[in-house]
Amino acid sequence: MSAPVTDIDLRELARSRPVHFMGVTGAGMSALAELLLRSGGKVTGCDAHPGPAAAALRALGLEVAAGHDPAHVEDAAAVVVTAAVPPDHPELAAARAGGIPVLKRAQALGAVVNRGVVVAVAGTHGKTTTTAMTTAILAEAGLDPTGFVGGRMAAWNGGLRPGSDRLFVVEADEYDRSFLTLRPRIAVVTAVEADHLDVYGSLEAIEEAFLQFLAAVPADGLIAACVDDDGARRVLGAVRGARTLGYGLSRAAELRATNVEPHGRGSRFRVEEGGTPLTELTLRLPGLHNVRNALGALAAARAAGAAVEAAQRALATFEGVDRRFQELGQAGGVVFVDDYAHHPTEITATLAAARAAYPGRRIVAVFQPHLYTRTRDFADAFGRALAGADVAWVTDIYPAREAPIPGVTGELVARAVEAAGGSEVHYHADRGSLAEALAAALEPGDVCITLGAGNIDETGRETLALLGGSAAAGAREQR
Repeated sequence: MSAPVTDIDLRELARSRPVHFMGVTGAGMSALAELLLRSGGKVTGCDAHPGPAAAALRALGLEVAAGHDPAHVEDAAAVVVTAAVPPDHPELAAARAGGIPVLKRAQALGAVVNRGVVVAVAGTHGKTTTTAMTTAILAEAGLDPTGFVGGRMAAWNGGLRPGSDRLFVVEADEYDRSFLTLRPRIAVVTAVEADHLDVYGSLEAIEEAFLQFLAAVPADGLIAACVDDDGARRVLGAVRGARTLGYGLSRAAELRATNVEPHGRGSRFRVEEGGTPLTELTLRLPGLHNVRNALGALAAARAAGAAVEAAQRALATFEGVDRRFQELGQAGGVVFVDDYAHHPTEITATLAAARAAYPGRRIVAVFQPHLYTRTRDFADAFGRALAGADVAWVTDIYPAREAPIPGVTGELVARAVEAAGGSEVHYHADRGSLAEALAAALEPGDVCITLGAGNIDETGRETLALLGGSAAAGAREQR
């Protein structure tokens, strides 16, 4: 960094000279770039593999350059990079040589949103959906929030809900301790589990990072955490200073969902606060994990000034985020669903939601492990989670930012499914030919769920097309 992050006003900088984004079409990066563009700022951007967000950015006047070149930063006021960009990258070297401030995406986000009231949603699972739900409630309440999510909302045509510069709802990512750049007045913790062990090394270190994040919440703010989750409950119990609220389905929750019952593909439930009836909510999204997400959103939105009635209206019509139990289409009697689940707990929750949403149907899970380190660390747990499907297909690892680790392949997960028992398992290393194999194996009545944070959604769309269907549009997140 050429200047302290707290001293940088990106929107002010962008009024005179462009802020350059490296990897601009990733979900989080494109949302930041869009905000600057909508604020009248100057933005340039490049991407080695421009994603679907490129078209939306072009419509706002940003021409996305394919590939990287040190010349891109010559006139830049600042450069924003993803955590995946190596520190010795030629564009970064050129920026530093020219004295141009370089910010990670998380630092840039903090530099923008910390000038207003921040509602930050953190957690190992559920933070994207909870952030989007919170934004929807506050918008319904007329508070005009600016919302940032790490996925794509069809209703927003991206990861940004543009609103006022007074209230921001932000997905707070724990990877690389990114969320420590935020200064929230209201914070939600959905879950705290072992993940990103390549960065943290242990669950204890992860919990310590969450406590550092929550230490920024002022005494007159609110910290809400899901007490159904052991890690979130421990973290909440260790908080000192700010007001706290536990939510969930267990009796330990102050804000509690009761009488949860199916309602279409989703659910209807009552909400109690301190044992007193508060409201009744209806969700279109399936699964108890989404009931918990809705409770977290309700807690945050009320603390930010929304009435319960706004939550009722917003959640009843909330359609969800792309790649979160997203129905892609139907063909040959098979329903195709895609989900971003890339952690064992997420897979367990998604398969349980599928059982509830499609009772009596055969569940076929198609899993692409994400990251070599995560596969190495959680292979057995992935196996136990996938054993909850009737049939499990496993393909090889989507590496993202990582180099291969000898002996670590998707076959580790397939063997773990076999060892867990209860599920027919197939290992098909080549994702490129997986759709043909699936199309031949699927039967009428099946529900085929693609699972993973890589490009496994493409397999779902390809298989659907082979069976004669057409898929809904969607965008893949990039990390």
